Amino acid sequence: MLDLAHERRLGHSDLCLLCGVDEAGRGPLAGPVVAAAVVLPCAWLEGPLPDWCGEVNDSKQVKQARREALFELITTSLPHGVGIASAAEIDELNILQATLLAMRRAVEALPVRPHAALVDGNRPPALPCQRVETLVDGDALCLSIAAASIVAKVTRDKIMCDLAARYPGYGWERNAGYGTVQHRDALRTLGVTPEHRRSFAPVSQQLALNL
Repeated sequence: MLDLAHERRLGHSDLCLLCGVDEAGRGPLAGPVVAAAVVLPCAWLEGPLPDWCGEVNDSKQVKQARREALFELITTSLPHGVGIASAAEIDELNILQATLLAMRRAVEALPVRPHAALVDGNRPPALPCQRVETLVDGDALCLSIAAASIVAKVTRDKIMCDLAARYPGYGWERNAGYGTVQHRDALRTLGVTPEHRRSFAPVSQQLALNL
């Protein structure tokens, strides 16, 4: 089970309500970057946790079927918000700034306003919280960030499956927009779609060949 030490350190007195924030999709050649924020109840910092929390982990370490089941448990049990930055915004802002924007949108989408946020990574986004702390590999350290990583990953995978139906042939339902062999071959044979990140080298190189 992941440690709640960071949450307990922040979740004291007037800084009780806190959220974990993480993203999915920084590396793909296509599709948006998606961030999620998940709020932990104050009571969880003191009392026992639901049994299913013992299975929450960095989304990359959880098998797909269990990840989707945990997504349902998290989103039906805990306040959460999702923020999206599109491929066009990634190209306009760069992937780091688009990620920070998606994180801010995720926190702004929460149904409650947290006092503090724990954010995966080392660059703090501008969030509407009294306190924001970053943690490198936070999704492997903190329950709140790991829960957010699962919400972000499953949400983005669903988006990519929907986009795969609109743009068949790239295999996005399987590769989620990452630069697999099938995806790169499709770039050459089918071309660049509006969902591709034109600022990413394999896409910009293909666009240059088409000139």
